Amino acid sequence: MFDSGFLNILADPRNGESLKWGNDGAHLRSSDAEYQINEGVPILLPKEAAIIPEAHELHRRFGTHFDYSDHYHSDAEYFDYFKPYNDLAIDHQFRRIHESILKRVPRNAELILDVGCGSGWVAQTLCKGDTKVVSMDISLANPLKTNRLVNSPNHMAVVADAYNLPFKADSFDCIIASEIIEHVSDPALFIRSLLKALKPGGMLIISTPYNEKINYYLCVHCNKVTPQYAHLNSFNEKNFNQFLPANIAKFDYLIFNNSYLPKLRFHYLFQVLPFNIWQVFDKIANAITNKAICFTIYVEK
Repeated sequence: MFDSGFLNILADPRNGESLKWGNDGAHLRSSDAEYQINEGVPILLPKEAAIIPEAHELHRRFGTHFDYSDHYHSDAEYFDYFKPYNDLAIDHQFRRIHESILKRVPRNAELILDVGCGSGWVAQTLCKGDTKVVSMDISLANPLKTNRLVNSPNHMAVVADAYNLPFKADSFDCIIASEIIEHVSDPALFIRSLLKALKPGGMLIISTPYNEKINYYLCVHCNKVTPQYAHLNSFNEKNFNQFLPANIAKFDYLIFNNSYLPKLRFHYLFQVLPFNIWQVFDKIANAITNKAICFTIYVEK
C-alpha cells in the first residue's frame, strides 16, 4: 500500500474532490465514485472523463477513432519497457535523454511526477533521501512493475490519464513527461493539464524527438493509415511555442543527439564521457550536419 502522505495530493479526476480511504481500505472514494487499488497502485481512471481531447488531424482526415486508453493498455502488455536495449547506440541515446532531464530537475524538488513512467527510470533514479516520486501511466502494467522495483515510502505508482489528472492543483515541484507528447492527440491540452498540477515556480520537463519526419504505413489489421511508433506529432523550436499558454514564467530547450555519430560508432568512445563534455562534441557535430534527433523542453510555471 502506498504511504498515506500521498493521499493529501489525490483528487477525483472527474471533479477535483479530495479522495478518502474506503471503509474496507481496499479502494479510494469521493462522494460519488470509487477507485480500486491493485497491489498498492490506485487505478484513478474515471468511467466518464471530465475532459475529452479533440481527435487528432490524422483521425479526422481518415475518419478513424482512436481510443488512446485502450491502445496504451495493450501497448504495455505487448512491449516490455523494462527490458534492456540490446543496441549500445540506442542505450547511449536514451542515457543522454535522461541526463538532459535530470540536469534541470530542481535540486530542492520534494515531490516529482513522472508522466508516462514507462520503465520507472525516474523513480529508480530520484526516489532517494527526502525526494518523493509519483510514477504515473495510463496502463496498469508499467506502474505495477515500477512499484515492485521501487519499494519505498517515498514512492507511489498510479494509473491515470494525463488529460484527467487525479491530483490537486499546485501539487508538484517538478513534472517530467519523457517521450510522451509525440503520442498525444492534443499537445496544448496535455501541457495545460500538467501545468495545473505544477506549483508556481515549478519545472515541467518534456522530452520528445526533434523535427521528426513521421512515416506512415497501412495497418495489416484495420487497413487504415497509421504512423510509425504511434507518433502523432513532430516538434521543433519553431512550432513548440504554439502549444504553450501565454502565462508561463519562461521556457528554454536543448537540441541534441546527433544522428550521424552512432553511425560512425562514436558512441563507443563517448559513452565514457560525462554529459557536459559529451555535449561539446555533440554540438559541434550538429553545427556541421544539422542532424539532431532529440528535443528537451524546460517550462517554468
